[in-house]
Amino acid sequence: QVQLVESGGGLVQSGGSLRLSCAASVGIDSIHVLAWHRQAPGKQRDVVAAITSGGNTNYADSVKGRFTISRDNAKNTVYLQMNSLKPEDTAVYYCNADQSLDRVLLGVADYWGQGTQVTVSS
Repeated sequence: QVQLVESGGGLVQSGGSLRLSCAASVGIDSIHVLAWHRQAPGKQRDVVAAITSGGNTNYADSVKGRFTISRDNAKNTVYLQMNSLKPEDTAVYYCNADQSLDRVLLGVADYWGQGTQVTVSS
């Protein structure tokens, strides 16, 4: 069983930055895919970014060039650096993990964190 705990959310003004962290209860070098999804009120949960054990990354078109996902295997932590934030980035952000990239991109990863709220004011 993998437990994921997110931190770093909060309130920020439009154009600002935040860095989300997700700490895993196991060594993440054994986890192929780590990712962030987000869910805004009244909307479905969508993938934001994913990173594989080989360092390959996927990003939603809406965040390309603004968000960066990274993983630190030594700290068992995955990060999401969010720059140039917009009000439409407001959502609950969920860390998730799976051995399958397809499952992650479909939003059905095996392991999920509890979520952290990000609110961007205009």
